[in-house]
Order: sequence, then structure tokens, then C-alpha cells
Amino acid sequence: MSVPFPPLPYATDALQPYLSASTLSIHYGKHHRHYVSALNEKIDGTSYDEMNLDDIVFNSAINNDQQVFNNAAQAWNHAFYWNCMTPKKNLSPDEACLAFITRNFASMDDLKSKFIGSAARLFGSGWTWLVRNPNDTLKVINTPNAATPMVNGLVPLLACDVWEHAYYLDYQNERERYLEHFWQLINWNFVSDQILKPLPRNSNPSIPAKHPNYITMKPFQENTFD
Repeated sequence: MSVPFPPLPYATDALQPYLSASTLSIHYGKHHRHYVSALNEKIDGTSYDEMNLDDIVFNSAINNDQQVFNNAAQAWNHAFYWNCMTPKKNLSPDEACLAFITRNFASMDDLKSKFIGSAARLFGSGWTWLVRNPNDTLKVINTPNAATPMVNGLVPLLACDVWEHAYYLDYQNERERYLEHFWQLINWNFVSDQILKPLPRNSNPSIPAKHPNYITMKPFQENTFD
């Protein structure tokens, strides 16, 4: 059983002028496709071959099978990222989503400031997330490279890709301008749907703190902007 390459939720030119058709064609059509293709090559004939993508991510993380994990997690992260954006620009959260956010942040502007600030300070390549903790609080975190918060028992609600291939064609080194425009593309309906999801469950426990794939779940406070 191979992991499918998911369709893009919109046309490659649908997010213009904030993200160009060229960026999406390369980012989705080449980078994302490569992660899925490489993953399928690596799991062919292995115990992962009969698993769905979520289980491959969990089990390869637990097993510290880094090559499988990197491709599986990046395939998962990218599919999630595309759904975090919509051509319907400047959507607002619905009442329930907004109430949940404002229980955890001073305001939507406070969340925006923390999210963009954290993403701007992430050194090198990685992802910035809004996640729900097991105690039903929200938090903004960064993860390096392919790391994904669900392996630590957190529910991802929103993700922004801050690898350079996500924005360099359109913004070059102006990451903060990309982040400001990303904020205007957020699909708050998708975020609302994620709030209702249960905590990640798997046959394996969440990654223990001493495991090589455990992520320290703290926003990057002191990193320099690259």
C-alpha cells in the first residue's frame, strides 16, 4: 500500500498575489511530491507498508527511523499546511474558535503577534504551529526541520512552513513579509475543525522526553532571524 499524493485544495494560482503560481507549482508539485515519492520508496516491503501516513509518522518517530520519519512527517506537514490556507482572503474565526483563542491569548492581534514573531525568529528551516495541549490550552510553538507536534500528543490547529522553499521565489529573504501575507490567507474554518479533534492516539505512547525525536515544546525566544 502506497501513501497517496493528496490533491492541492485549490488551483496553483489561487493564492496570488501573496503566493505565486510558480511558488506553489514548485513547492507542492516538486517538494511535497518528492517527500511522498521518497517515502513510498523507503517503506516498500517494510512493516510501514501497510500503515496509513499518521501511523508511519508515529512509528518511525518511536523507532528513531529518521529517513522514514523525515519524509513521512514532511508529507504530513505539507498536506496540513495547504489546508491552513484559502483563496478566501482575510477570513475571520467563527464565534466558537474566537472564544477558544481569546481564552488563551489576549486578543487575535496578540495571537498574530506571537505566531509571526515566533516564525520570524525560527533559525534555519522548520515550522511554526498553533497547537492544543492535553489540558485544552493553546500554544504557539516552533519545530525544526521535519518535526511535527502530533508525535508529542499535541493537536495541530495551524501550521506555517518557514523553510525557504515556501517563500523565497516570492519574498527572497523577507520572511516577515511572507508571514504577514500568510496570516491573510489563513483558513479559519479549517482551524475550527481541528479544535474539535481528539488528542492524537496511537498504539505507541507519545514520544518520551529522553527520546531523540522528542521536541522541546517552547516558542523560540532568542533565535536570530535568518
